[in-house]
Amino acid sequence: MISTAIRLARVGSGAELAAAVLMGLGYPCVMLAALIPNLWFFAAAGAVTYVADWYLHQKDSYLVNRLNKVRAGLPIRFLLRQLLLILLLARENLAEQPVFYAAVACFLLFYGLQAPQGALATLIRLRRTMPVVTRNIDLNAVRIPDAPPQALLNRSAEKMLHLDIPAVAGVIAAVGTGENVVAYAGVGTTLGLALLYTAVLVPHLRRRRRVPSAPAVLKAVGTWLREYQPTVALYFSGSDDSAYQVNMWLEAMEQVEGRPLIIMRERNLVEKLNPTSVPILCVPGGQHLMAMDLSTIRVTLYPANVGKNIHMLRVPTMKHVFIGHGDSDKLASVNPFSKVYDEVWTAGRAGRDRYALADVGVRDEDIVEVGRPQLAPITSWTGAPKNPVPTILYAPTWEGWDNNPGNTSLLLAGENIMRRLLEAPSPVRVIYKPHPFTGLVNKKAKAVDERLRKMVAAANAERAADPRWAGQAAAAQAGQAAARAELTRIEARIAELGRPGRKGGDEAEESRVSLADPQRLAEIKRLREEWNDAYWRSFGWWEHRAVTGAEPKLYDCFNQADGMVSDISSVVSDFIASGKPYAVTDSAELGAEEFKRQNTAVRAAVILSNSAAELDQLLAAVADPAADATAADRRRLKQYLLGPDEPTSIERFNAAVRALTAKAEARNRRVADRLAGRPVGELDREAGAGGGEPAGPATDTVAEKGVERAEPGAEAEPTIVG
Repeated sequence: MISTAIRLARVGSGAELAAAVLMGLGYPCVMLAALIPNLWFFAAAGAVTYVADWYLHQKDSYLVNRLNKVRAGLPIRFLLRQLLLILLLARENLAEQPVFYAAVACFLLFYGLQAPQGALATLIRLRRTMPVVTRNIDLNAVRIPDAPPQALLNRSAEKMLHLDIPAVAGVIAAVGTGENVVAYAGVGTTLGLALLYTAVLVPHLRRRRRVPSAPAVLKAVGTWLREYQPTVALYFSGSDDSAYQVNMWLEAMEQVEGRPLIIMRERNLVEKLNPTSVPILCVPGGQHLMAMDLSTIRVTLYPANVGKNIHMLRVPTMKHVFIGHGDSDKLASVNPFSKVYDEVWTAGRAGRDRYALADVGVRDEDIVEVGRPQLAPITSWTGAPKNPVPTILYAPTWEGWDNNPGNTSLLLAGENIMRRLLEAPSPVRVIYKPHPFTGLVNKKAKAVDERLRKMVAAANAERAADPRWAGQAAAAQAGQAAARAELTRIEARIAELGRPGRKGGDEAEESRVSLADPQRLAEIKRLREEWNDAYWRSFGWWEHRAVTGAEPKLYDCFNQADGMVSDISSVVSDFIASGKPYAVTDSAELGAEEFKRQNTAVRAAVILSNSAAELDQLLAAVADPAADATAADRRRLKQYLLGPDEPTSIERFNAAVRALTAKAEARNRRVADRLAGRPVGELDREAGAGGGEPAGPATDTVAEKGVERAEPGAEAEPTIVG
């Protein structure tokens, strides 16, 4: 019942729900206390509203954010409390007393001061906002001053409003004691603090505290681009939760031949990227990006199909490649939008065949098989469980934008799968790792996810009380405690290294100081490996686990698991790299044969119905290699989906980059040769800019319109002009 209330109230925990209830009841109680009147009831109810409001804002509660939409935002709530205090004074027959006038004057002046304070805070933030956010790019050509103290700007409106507490407390105390001087002291404190808060913001508007102007910053970026001359770019735009789609390509970009660059479009995603040595250039404004000189880039890689891709696709001097952020049998893997790219890179032959079957306009000659460089950390199966108790990973995908019931097993089969795993006759350990988008479209999926986490926690509690595991738990207790202490130490060090510069710097300051430090990056990489090892040692090999954060990564869970249950997604294709047994849920109930016909990646899987009755086959294959009937099929399917083991995927990836770079350079030379063959003025006249003479033959290039015409017998290469 509580979990249902939490979901309906859109809060994140029971504590948030309690705070929301207290705040909802507190304001009517304050009004009632003012009307009765009852001073101490008013004071108690008012204190509750202050604390509950503060707590919900600290948690960034969705409920509080929604109150702003219905004109019950934070300023209104503070004003309501102050008006009710005035009402209390009137009901206490103090309307003609000096304390009444002092309170009214205080709150009027206090709200008058909020306008300049809010304006100053907003102006400082605007003048600290650069047109770009960068990492590993030298911007020393412009002077970027240190950021103002975060204490001044972080939740500044909320802090200003809370300065009314001395006045409110002083007036209440004065009514209770009859000593008006207490009220005057509170009023003076509130107004003094408000004036002080406003005054300390003023120095940060001085010119030497501002970041350089947009033209100056863009000029510095342009200078850096000319010096660095990037050749390969990864271009990305996405939602708040999509940073993982870039993170999965960071290691490959660090190994790519040439001079790589990551171009992003959303500011908030930059801070969510893992540390990397690759330069990162975030350009939110389309007009700024299209004005940049990116002429040295020969290959641009796109992990996602989004509207903002057009701002790069318009550049004809580079070749454009869709690489995606996963390889699966989902419809997203054969999106018709892929026609806009010069090439589509797939992991193996299966990706090529998907496009042929889908017939969405992607030509076979434009598909290149490059493998999956991200899969290098996945270890191969040894043929037997690594622990006395086998580990099964349940990694369902999310419900998808179309909310098709067949997308995820969570809705129809999730609880059956979890129950059968937890209650298996021969014990197994379950690692549950849901997709980060779970519940984004369908709240029922989120509710099932919460129930599965509770099932894991309950099963752990039962196993802890079971005498069969008591000895193991006692023997491992000291080692687990040491591992947890090690985790704390490593996390503190990673946090220290993860954010360059001083604590409290804003994105402008971090753009100045975040130059690649090989030693720092090497230490972070080493610490992450140590963290992963300590994490798995911090609990027993018999203990179930729900893994819901960014760490440990999915591939770390692969390496811990002896088998996996999942849905149609790139998770299945990636897990096949391990060679371990796996099961896939036919949530749409197509039937095993039709399911395999439609989905390549399940042809070596145990096919589960929504009842999950077939799980015994997977558990038998994990426990005993002799019972593994699909081992040979998995080996063949691995090569079909992911390509050969040799040459390595990164070698094939770099070969594809070299080949496409050569195509881009050949295209640019042809265009340069054609333009050099005719005077610019003559080209302009042919385009109609001069006297309206007729256009020349088909071999000419119309420079003004930016369209390259095809030579007889040659392939046309249109140029898109924005």
